[in-house]
Amino acid sequence: MSESLHTVTTLPAERRPGCPFDPPAELIEAREHGPISRYTHPGGKPGWMITGYDLVRSVLADSRFSARKDLLNVVDFELPPAPPGEFLLMDEPQHGRYRKPLVGKFTARRMRLLTERVEQITADCLDAMEQAGPTADLVTAFAKPIPTIIICELLGVPYEDRDSFQEQIDTFMGGATSDEELIAAYTATQEYLARLVAAKRAKPTDDVLSELTDSDLSDEELKGISLILLAAGFDTTANMLSLGTFALLRNPEQLAALRADPTLVDQAVEELLRYLTVAKSFMRTALEDVEVGGQLIEAGTTVVLSYNTANRDPERYPDPHALDLGREAGGHLAFGHGIHLCLGAQLARVEMRVAFTALVSRFPTLRLAVPAEEVALRPEAADIYGVKSLPVTWDV
Repeated sequence: MSESLHTVTTLPAERRPGCPFDPPAELIEAREHGPISRYTHPGGKPGWMITGYDLVRSVLADSRFSARKDLLNVVDFELPPAPPGEFLLMDEPQHGRYRKPLVGKFTARRMRLLTERVEQITADCLDAMEQAGPTADLVTAFAKPIPTIIICELLGVPYEDRDSFQEQIDTFMGGATSDEELIAAYTATQEYLARLVAAKRAKPTDDVLSELTDSDLSDEELKGISLILLAAGFDTTANMLSLGTFALLRNPEQLAALRADPTLVDQAVEELLRYLTVAKSFMRTALEDVEVGGQLIEAGTTVVLSYNTANRDPERYPDPHALDLGREAGGHLAFGHGIHLCLGAQLARVEMRVAFTALVSRFPTLRLAVPAEEVALRPEAADIYGVKSLPVTWDV
């Protein structure tokens, strides 16, 4: 192996001041040295970090790398397997057992049929925001309610339970709470979902979870599947809507282009997904010795896949650190790749297309209500990056 191979000594804890949309400087520097670096996990276990687009994509498509939680070799004790139903941290055939019944429920066609409902929810949010204005926290007024209402309606979560559910998901996904608070929120969510599954079994309604009760999946498995769908369906899109709006407000020429030509929205959504990559990284463990980028990854070694630097790889995207809504940003890894490609990708796209179009149309003078450096960002430790609040204002 090369003596000069770059080493990433620690996962960065923060981003450069004034650069809230760029990956941490240490990760950008690692990519500049090459697509793969040595890395030591916080628990002291040797590993690798992959920052280049082609290598990240190839690992995600390679069955010699495992997503299993219990195989992650990152601490000096054995991790337990993922709970039943939580298929993000599983391999085949368990992964397919849980994902297969869901695929037909999240097709592009079925998600497009939801467009009218997304438009109505978005309009209701913007109506309320306008009436309460001319200032608002865009996170609570716009970014959170749209995906929360949609995913809860899809799964059949009662309307009156949405606020408490949203708060619990926020707590264990936000990266800003103590271990005790995180465990308490996770446990409360699990207990709630157990009651919800039991209720759907007893009295099915017109929703995805009720449909799944008519299968061979156990209550425990349905609880795990529901947790994945609720957390992913709410948290990732909510942060894309808020952080995406922040990015547009900080790039006024791009915002003006979208406002002038709403047909740009499809490209705009893909470019924002690439540029922001709120799901920053994932891990995979080698099941056997595998050569990646000229380096031998030994069996049992866990690699960190840096999605955000892969999506900023200059070999894939020219001038990658610029937000360019005219860019052909297809092929980005914001939704992952391979068998674990995000199940809700088409739903997220529908929500973002509708929401961004409506927002820029309704509020042509929308702007930040505080200096950009005062916008509260999620910590780098959060699973999903984003803003905690986004104060905005507009002319009445």
